Amino acid sequence: MTTQKPTWIPLLVLLAVAVLALFTTSVPGAMPTEGLDTGDTAWMIVASGLVLLMTPGLAYFYGGMVNHKNVISTMLQSFIAMGVISVIWIVFGFSLAFGDSLGGWIGDPRTFFMFNGVFDHKLSLGSADQLKFTIPFALFAFFQMKFAVITPALISGALAERINFRAFVLFMVLFCVIVYAPLAHWTWHPDGFLFNLGVLDFAGGTVVHMSAGWAALAGALYLRRRKSHIESNILPPANIPYVLLGTGLLWFGWFGFNAGSAVGANGLAVTAFATTHVAAAAAGLSWILFDVTRGKKVSALGFCIGAVVGLVAITPASGFVTVPVAIFIGVVAAIVSNIAAHWRASSNLDDTLDVFPCHGLGGMVGMLMTGIFATSAVNAAVVEQGLFYGETALFLKHLLALAIVSAFAFGASYILLVITDKIIPLRVNEEEERLGLDISQHDESLAE
Repeated sequence: MTTQKPTWIPLLVLLAVAVLALFTTSVPGAMPTEGLDTGDTAWMIVASGLVLLMTPGLAYFYGGMVNHKNVISTMLQSFIAMGVISVIWIVFGFSLAFGDSLGGWIGDPRTFFMFNGVFDHKLSLGSADQLKFTIPFALFAFFQMKFAVITPALISGALAERINFRAFVLFMVLFCVIVYAPLAHWTWHPDGFLFNLGVLDFAGGTVVHMSAGWAALAGALYLRRRKSHIESNILPPANIPYVLLGTGLLWFGWFGFNAGSAVGANGLAVTAFATTHVAAAAAGLSWILFDVTRGKKVSALGFCIGAVVGLVAITPASGFVTVPVAIFIGVVAAIVSNIAAHWRASSNLDDTLDVFPCHGLGGMVGMLMTGIFATSAVNAAVVEQGLFYGETALFLKHLLALAIVSAFAFGASYILLVITDKIIPLRVNEEEERLGLDISQHDESLAE
């Protein structure tokens, strides 16, 4: 059994938050009911649960692909996000993302501090009430919480097999506050500057996948290669059935992710549901067929990775494009990510589970495709047609947003990694890496 130096600081912080919650809470007023739709509310409760299911799905997806000595540690990095980010979201995370806008850049952390006012908030958002709800505002807040939970969990795949667990938790907290919340505010708050610029992101290609992808690239560069990766490039996945199970859970949960972003049980939700499924199916096929052209065998791992890339790429476009276009997006995204992953494997970049090629590039492809194929025939919220329909303004705005978000997400994440490393060493030592993080970080291991 390995030991670590005891520390009271994390427990004291959590106790302080718990006590603060008692002394700052207020008795909520009556929840507004006028304008609520029971069907929309029922669907969004289900959608919120589906999005949360994606994080355990991600744990199995990642856990099955790492070496057998690091399965538990890798899976726990996803599960711990459900605890840590949920608490932060209640305290001030939701306020930073959806509170009263401070110049279109960030929300006022006091707006819904400790969730005060969320349950009796009016059913609209934005200075001009641009976003109106037919569901309780509190349900919208919890739906958005699940997005905040999975985003830092995605990053863990690039840092697997060499990241200090406690340092990862600290980085996850800083990332949520400094990177994720501002991006969510810019993109989804009606007063956010990207929102007002006219940038379209239906369910998180920019906010979730691009931010996680760029943070993953920053982490892979900062942590450098695993010792085991240098000594041997042949690191067999621990459990392919875990990957298959994780893919199934992600695919299933993604219907809540995308179709739920319609914020109602309506035709737009059906469109997002359909485009999500078709893009995943096309991308899974595209990945394995592209492998076949290289002389590789059809693999379960390949289909699973391709399907997830398709889900990533369709996310920003799912409520703005037609079903046939979704096939095109899935095929193109899978080929782009496959080429990038193949290049990464032959380089010195040790992005353990190809988070940047799959989520980063997949999100960017989806964002650009939205600028090309978005149409008001699918969603009346599309004011400017995509490039494919003869207009250039939306595509140019998406190019600008891609540059801004990429620079911000990568630069801020790299700085946060440096700060985290100064507080808690980010990387385990060589002996702990050889032993495996399951034992060295958690004193647990898979039964042989």
